[in-house]
Amino acid sequence: MSTAPKPIALPVTAVTCLEDRAQVERAVVLDLEAGVQRLRLGPVSALAVDRTLRAELTADHPATVLDVRIVRSWTPRAPQRSTDDDSALRRRVHALEEEQPALEQRRDRLRARLGLLGRLAADLLREIGEGAGSGETERPRWARELDRVDAERDAHGEQLRTVEARLTALAAELGEAQRVLRLAEEEPAELVGHVELTVEAAAAGPVGLRLSHLTPCALWRPAYRAVLDGDSLTLETDAMVWQRTGEDWSDVRLTLSTARSAPATDPPRLGEDRLTLKDRSAAERRTVDVELREEEIGALGPAPVLGLPGVDDGGEARVLRSPAPVSVPADGRAHRVRLSAFTTAALSEYACSPELSPLVTQVVRFDNLSGHALLAGPVDLVRGGGFSGRGTLDFTAPGAPVELAFGSCDDHRVVRQAEESRDTAALTQRTVVTRTVRLHLSRFSAPGERGERVVVLRERIPVSEVSAVEIRLRKDACSPAPDAVDAEGIVRWDVPLPPGGFRTVTLVYELSASARVTGL
Repeated sequence: MSTAPKPIALPVTAVTCLEDRAQVERAVVLDLEAGVQRLRLGPVSALAVDRTLRAELTADHPATVLDVRIVRSWTPRAPQRSTDDDSALRRRVHALEEEQPALEQRRDRLRARLGLLGRLAADLLREIGEGAGSGETERPRWARELDRVDAERDAHGEQLRTVEARLTALAAELGEAQRVLRLAEEEPAELVGHVELTVEAAAAGPVGLRLSHLTPCALWRPAYRAVLDGDSLTLETDAMVWQRTGEDWSDVRLTLSTARSAPATDPPRLGEDRLTLKDRSAAERRTVDVELREEEIGALGPAPVLGLPGVDDGGEARVLRSPAPVSVPADGRAHRVRLSAFTTAALSEYACSPELSPLVTQVVRFDNLSGHALLAGPVDLVRGGGFSGRGTLDFTAPGAPVELAFGSCDDHRVVRQAEESRDTAALTQRTVVTRTVRLHLSRFSAPGERGERVVVLRERIPVSEVSAVEIRLRKDACSPAPDAVDAEGIVRWDVPLPPGGFRTVTLVYELSASARVTGL
């Protein structure tokens, strides 16, 4: 049983791209003969994982796969097209190689032209001889025609000698440049893989083959583009795909998955965690030790890592598919693939949290109508027909609300001032801390601008978890009174501002603690 020397092409038809690798599927129709035979298919990527190689034949043909394996061999690299990243020496060799065939074509044209002129001169001399024999005397015309033919032959002969001299010098220069290139930038042989398939067929005929395997050096990450046009927002979901598997993906069905096949299945090691109990001292029983801490409202999400972040899929494997075949070359660069897009109504508000930032930001809220979950990723923000910045999108389930910040408004300014006073009651020995926060909000508008703009201001007050510490919002001292206060201690004002307007918002709250409390 021998293997055919010429391999059968095995193109990539479908790719499932994971977080850090890809599941590659190939399909081809084989023309089998009766009996056992070994076929050579490929080439395929040398990075293919052998233990994941699977081969299946169509069930409507009496044939069986006996063995399938990947055989790798070192082969010289094929010449590649010149790019801007090439060295000056390589670009010089490429320019000489392009100039050589052009000169050879010009030399062939000049030789053909000289041949025609030679036949024309012979025909002209024959005409002169025949005319002189018959008594014709057209010496001026004959001399003029002979002079014109001789002049053209001399001119084209000179051009031919120049081209041949240039070809000789170019061949010598190209040979020297190629020799220097081999010494300076000699590339090692390329490792190329082929699939050796052993099948047994009961009868001759065509049969379909589907082959799949895993390949590293491929990954994807989600990316978005949000376009705000008045009260409508268009969100485009894309995928950034990188791959350097050694072979291009041309017109393949692309599937994107967040499944993680890399983590090991071994359970984590359990360390010893020893708990001890001890009695509190009399001093510890008489006091309550408290401390202030800050907590972020909402899910914290995955811990940040250095380098390219992973895909946050909400703890469940998600699958996205490209609506059309795509092509991704194996150049290691990012390629953007469109997945979906939708347009929906959006609600905008101008919000500011002066304790965190003095900027007034336009926040847009809308519902996820893409039909699939929006994975966490960067968002290119487009507002008013121009690029306004880049934000981030958290994981959002289908139909869930989405919140995007479209950048700050330069015509607003917020100044925050905080004061604190401390007093102790004589009878109860309770410590009362009074904090006053003043927010000065102003709007600088262009001439001719009309209409009020509502700015949502948010401040926070502490929330007590122990009964020994009480926190009270003094609404009578607040100016104006807050529009809402939630259970997390977030105080909100909806402040209307006309063009060129100025408003001051005052927040006053008290923190009261008994004498047993320490740490404030």
